[in-house]
Amino acid sequence: MFGQNIQDYFRVFLVLWMYFYAQSAAQLSYSVSEEVNKGTVIGNIVKDLNLNLQDLNTRDLRIVSTYSKTFFDVNRRTGALFVNERIDREELCPSLAKCSLEIQTVLNNPMNVHRIEIIVLDINDNSPRFSDAIHSINIYESSTQGDRYLLPVAEDSDTGNNALKTYRLSPNEYFSLDVQSGGEHDVSAELVLQKALDREKQPTIKLILTAVDGGKPPRTGTTNLVINIIDVNDNAPTFEKSLYKSSLKENAPVGTVVIKLNAKDADEGVNGKVIYSLIKRSTLDLSNIFLLDPETGEITVKGKLDFEQTPAFEVRVQATDFGHSPRSSHTKLLIEIIDVNDNIPAITITSLMSPVKEDAELGTIVALIRVSDRDGGNNGVTHCQVLGSVPFKLTSNYKNDYSLVVDGPLDREDTPEYNVSITASDEGSPPLSSIRVITVHVSDVNDNAPRFTAPVINFYVKENSATGSMLCSANALDADLDNNAKVSYTIVNSYNRNIPTTAAVNINSETGEIVSLQTFNFEELKTFQFKVQATDSGVPPLSSNVTVNVFILDENDNSPTILAPYSEHGSVNSESIPYSAEAGYFVAKIRAVDADSGYNALLSYHLSEPKGNNLFRIGTSTGEIRTKRRMSDNDLKTHPLVVLVCDNGEPSLSATVTIDVVVVESTADIQTQFRHVPIKENSFSDLNLYLLIAIVAVSVIFLLSLITLIAVRCHRTESSLSRYSAPMITTHPDGSWSYSKSTQQYDVCFSSDTLKSDVVVFPAPFPPVDAELISINGGDTFSRTQTLPSTDKKH
Repeated sequence: MFGQNIQDYFRVFLVLWMYFYAQSAAQLSYSVSEEVNKGTVIGNIVKDLNLNLQDLNTRDLRIVSTYSKTFFDVNRRTGALFVNERIDREELCPSLAKCSLEIQTVLNNPMNVHRIEIIVLDINDNSPRFSDAIHSINIYESSTQGDRYLLPVAEDSDTGNNALKTYRLSPNEYFSLDVQSGGEHDVSAELVLQKALDREKQPTIKLILTAVDGGKPPRTGTTNLVINIIDVNDNAPTFEKSLYKSSLKENAPVGTVVIKLNAKDADEGVNGKVIYSLIKRSTLDLSNIFLLDPETGEITVKGKLDFEQTPAFEVRVQATDFGHSPRSSHTKLLIEIIDVNDNIPAITITSLMSPVKEDAELGTIVALIRVSDRDGGNNGVTHCQVLGSVPFKLTSNYKNDYSLVVDGPLDREDTPEYNVSITASDEGSPPLSSIRVITVHVSDVNDNAPRFTAPVINFYVKENSATGSMLCSANALDADLDNNAKVSYTIVNSYNRNIPTTAAVNINSETGEIVSLQTFNFEELKTFQFKVQATDSGVPPLSSNVTVNVFILDENDNSPTILAPYSEHGSVNSESIPYSAEAGYFVAKIRAVDADSGYNALLSYHLSEPKGNNLFRIGTSTGEIRTKRRMSDNDLKTHPLVVLVCDNGEPSLSATVTIDVVVVESTADIQTQFRHVPIKENSFSDLNLYLLIAIVAVSVIFLLSLITLIAVRCHRTESSLSRYSAPMITTHPDGSWSYSKSTQQYDVCFSSDTLKSDVVVFPAPFPPVDAELISINGGDTFSRTQTLPSTDKKH
């Protein structure tokens, strides 16, 4: 009873040990008989691997193997592993005691690999088979009781209990059967003579030899034995040994001596001369591999030896004399083939997950790799590694099974594909190695936003340009591929003077070309700004912006305008001068303005009528009409003058005004619309009061404008203000002021004429372009000029 308890405890311990060993090995093992029907369930991997049934679909379960057929598959609804193809053990594992198939299950997200070993169990589906249907044996009639004769060997493709077990001989009175089990070798049988033979009574004996396997029920195979009774030859050749052993390296060249056999015959003459021959006992024809010298008994290498195919040979040699009734004997030769390192490791890619996303995490499986070496011992022990500096490495799953995983960051824009070199080497002497190159493609993800070629785009457009004309093109580049690099353009809506930008310009969403939706008027809008956004088509989309500055360029589209009092429509303009007026006498001043700017607003004054008049002249820049000489009696009393005011644009625009100058005898008769000549110097007229008020008002406006301008400029350049010199205001002898900084200059001009009250300030609304000349009130002009550092310039 006590012993029974010990046995029970031992069984429990053995079961627990096997369970924990299987768990630590992370490998499942099933068994299935060969030739089972398709669909036969051999196990449930969901239960055995502790998986959820829905993982089979969500994680894309796959069965990976190196076999040409898909022997097994998984039912995704139940998790059952079932047979998918016919399994023939003899075809898969010929001559092997244990036959197993190895497959791998691969699950994604995250990637897991499980190894499954399926042992294929043998069934008794093959009968023993002899190589020849008829086998002839020559036996001398003088043979004595107990003489033995070697019989042919049957072959059975099955293994284990289903393999060949014994032989049976049909009933007869002369022979019995001695069955011998060679242990690790095949079962053989010998014919034993039990009764003396009489050739004259019975020259031929026919028997049936039956080979029986161990299956249930057993299967059999037969061959016909034809025994020829031969006349007497007293002595048969005899070998020194009944069993010879020899070893030979598998790379032994042709002609290498294996062994030299020697059989002796006690007879004399031709009865004592021996000839050697190979006995064919199976389907393997040894005469193609070894050469036996029939006279000397020397066996040499004839064909190619391969340890991986046949590690040992069993050779049967027969010695026969030359007697009239030849007699023979046989011996067994076991030749062991010694392995040499003649097979390089083979690298097999069982599964390649390419392309790999460039944002793949570390440890993501890229490929499953198996390394095999047909050699044995240390010659078949392999090591595998990745060559070079690549963001991949090998991790060992099981013996000779590896996973190629991501070991560093991937960037498709830098390296779109990798040629990963994998080397496998064995431990032979010298070691052999092989290299397999795997091309891993890196797929794109949307990790790059579009980038404009410049952070700011400045462009200039002439006013009055036609609607729909292309202004500029905003181009952005995206380093990604396909939809991730497909860029579309939009205008970020903004307002300029309460007018949306989208009402002024439009952008082609595909090309980035910006076109105008309206004509621009420089006098109403000189510049405006908006942003263009470039967005790719990735998921999620990425975008970037660029600032676009639009500068309107002035065109000469405004004619000069004559100011009062000469601008009144339909009025008759006349001025009077005394007959005694000296040369240079002031007659009148024509004032005009132009709504344009720059050179388009630079005005000049000319007298166009009458021709040949040499009494009056006009200042081309001031518009002041003065006498050129004293009056003479030949001069007319009324002089009609036509004043032409022209701007400096291309083409030039102009305006005219007509003034009749009347010559009077005395200054008392002079009346002018512009001024009353004071009778007394100390009198203070209403006109002087108006002029004083105007000058004071203009001066205050000028000072406020100057202060505002300085504050704005300081605010815009406060980050770099310390690098420049302080602004400076300089007065000049002609009464003008200049305001200068190290990089820009503003001029202020006052006319020396007491009747003129023009004040001019020069701002800088645009980036540096060609110099502009601007005319304001009465023809006084100014210009804005880009100057070199620390250079002041007065206009």
